[in-house]
Amino acid sequence: MSNLDNNPLRQYFRRPAVFLSLPTGGESYSSDVVEFPDNKELPVYPMTAIDEITTKTPDALFNGSAMVEIIKSCIPAIKDPWQLLSNDLDAVLVAVKAAGGQDSIDVETECPKCKALGTYGIDLLSMLSSLKAGDYETPLQISDLSIKFSPLTYKEMNKAALGQFDIQVKYKGLADIEDDEDRNIKTSTALKEITVLTQNILSKAIESITTPTSKVDETNYILDFLMQCDGKTYEAIRDYNTKLKSDSTIKPLHIQCQECEHKFSQPFSLNASDFFA
Repeated sequence: MSNLDNNPLRQYFRRPAVFLSLPTGGESYSSDVVEFPDNKELPVYPMTAIDEITTKTPDALFNGSAMVEIIKSCIPAIKDPWQLLSNDLDAVLVAVKAAGGQDSIDVETECPKCKALGTYGIDLLSMLSSLKAGDYETPLQISDLSIKFSPLTYKEMNKAALGQFDIQVKYKGLADIEDDEDRNIKTSTALKEITVLTQNILSKAIESITTPTSKVDETNYILDFLMQCDGKTYEAIRDYNTKLKSDSTIKPLHIQCQECEHKFSQPFSLNASDFFA
C-alpha cells in the first residue's frame, strides 16, 4: 500500500482560506473539543466535494450529524463540534461559508414602506467580524437570587430544535379542527408541551442559582424551580436568557430599499440545518 504522506500532489490540496477567532475566546474548551494554535486563530478550509454532497443530505442536516462532519472537515482544530457553544456556532458557520470563496449571501426581504421585494447581498467577512459573545459573566439578580447563565452547546441546541419540530408536526392540523371544544383542548395541550420543552431548555442554560445560603447547580433542581416559581419570575429569567442569546447572534441587517431608498433593519438568523443547503 502506498504512503499517502509522500503524495507529490499534496502541495495542491486545499489550504486555509480564513482564520477564525472564536467570539468567546475559547477559554472554556478543553483540548478534546478545540485544539488551538498559539495565536488562537483557527484555520478554516474550503469544503471538499464530499462535504458539498453532505450539504445536500436533508436527514443528516436535520439531525445535525452532517453539520458536525462538515465542521470537522473544514476546521480540523475543532475535534468535537457537538460541544461548541451557541455563541461560537454562528461564527463557525459563516467562516466555513466564507472559506469556500463566497464573499456574500443573498437575503430576500420586503421593504416595510413600499412593500417591494428585493434581494440584498450581505458581506460574510463583515458579518463575521461583527459577531461578539454575550455577557454571560453578569448574573441576573431577582430579589436575593443570583442567576448565572451559560450558553447551550450545539448538541443541546440541536436536541431542542428536534423537540420543537416534533411538537409542530404533532399539532400541525390544529386550525383545521372544526369542533371548537376539541380544538381548544388540543391547543391547550400543545401550549403546555411547548412550555415544558422551553423550561427544559432554559434549565440547561442556567449554570447556577445562588441563594443567601447555598449555590444550586444541579439541572434537575433548577428545572423544578422553573416549573414551580411564580410567572413573573419565570418570565424575567426567560427574557434575560433571550437577551443574552440575542447579544451573541448576528445583529439585524441595515438595508436600503432598491425601489424607494427607505432604510430599515431586517432581523437575520442562521439555521445550522439549512445554511449550506
